[in-house]
Amino acid sequence: MTAAASPTDTGVAGPAAPRRRRVGGWIVLAVALLVVGAVGALLSGLGEWAQRDALDAESAGPTGTRALVEVLRDQGVAVEVARTRADATRALDGAADGVTLVLPDTPALSDDGLADLAAPADDIVLIEPRSRTLRLFLPGTTVGGRADTLLDPQCGVAGAERSGPVAPGAVFEAGDGAEACYLTGDGAAGLIVAELDGRRVAALDGAAVLVNEVLAQDGNAALGINLLARHPLVVWYDPMLGDTDLDNTDPSLGESTPRWVSPAIALLLLAAAAAAIWRGRRFGPLVRERLPVTVRAAETAEGRARLYAQTRDAAHAADDLRIAALRRMARLVGLGPNAAADEISDATADRLSADRRVVRGILLDDVPTDDAQLAVVAARLRELEAALRDAVRPERNRP
Repeated sequence: MTAAASPTDTGVAGPAAPRRRRVGGWIVLAVALLVVGAVGALLSGLGEWAQRDALDAESAGPTGTRALVEVLRDQGVAVEVARTRADATRALDGAADGVTLVLPDTPALSDDGLADLAAPADDIVLIEPRSRTLRLFLPGTTVGGRADTLLDPQCGVAGAERSGPVAPGAVFEAGDGAEACYLTGDGAAGLIVAELDGRRVAALDGAAVLVNEVLAQDGNAALGINLLARHPLVVWYDPMLGDTDLDNTDPSLGESTPRWVSPAIALLLLAAAAAAIWRGRRFGPLVRERLPVTVRAAETAEGRARLYAQTRDAAHAADDLRIAALRRMARLVGLGPNAAADEISDATADRLSADRRVVRGILLDDVPTDDAQLAVVAARLRELEAALRDAVRPERNRP
């Protein structure tokens, strides 16, 4: 008794192997998507941290300002870093002996939000002034360009005079009543100081003067200390995007289009998904096959017959029947494979002593237009071929 060979023994993979490969492929695809998502999230997180590093009071990176904060603390000045508006307001309201608010650019807050936030502060130092911030806290002062060369203070601000020269970076056009220091040749200033509503407001380019990588250069550190250490407490506001008080007034894509567009798009997506599933199941899985592929004549004829039946093309079906019959009848009358249809038809008629027009009609001319006429043509071809076979081989029909 011989044991049956398993698929593994014969080297032929069973039906479970393709299924395992398909499952493995889906697992690989899912893992690849997870990896891509993780890498994207990591890159996005790195971008957020890089953005946060600029003028961040707790960042020791080149563009952070932790060095200045530590110097202020060494000088006995308390520095509180507030990353939300609520924390900044709480710190400002709780100050008893004077407080300086360090304010970077804050596009997430409205004008009223900024004004309310800065109201309790005794000093305000704008370290990243933009046009809106200058308009709110230093009326009449505008952005004026850049100056990256060393400039002397040349003004009446004592803290600037004690600090010495700095390369101010961004410069500003001073408004009425504001003191301008570090003047350029065209009158722009690297430091603007003004006394407004009983408090002092200063504006300078913190990225060029106060960040870690340049704090030790020239008079940068001294200028930062002289501006920020006038009160025992410094509140360093580092706003986050989620701290906004602005309402999103930009219409969404759904709000900008007619109401029927979104349901129509959803319906089209569902239809596309259903069509993909339907067509995918219709075709089935792909089958790997070695080329070239040899198709048997019987399969070809059967395939053609199905196509003709589906298209109801009786004429082509009759042509196939006639071609096969002419090939066989040519051999019976002794003609070669390259004989013309007319020659075979005439030879058959002569052999049967029949009317050439009748034989020609059966073999060549009669064109069926429906299945019934096709059946008649097929029957007449069989009868004609049988008669010819009897004529050329009469001994096969004798009892």
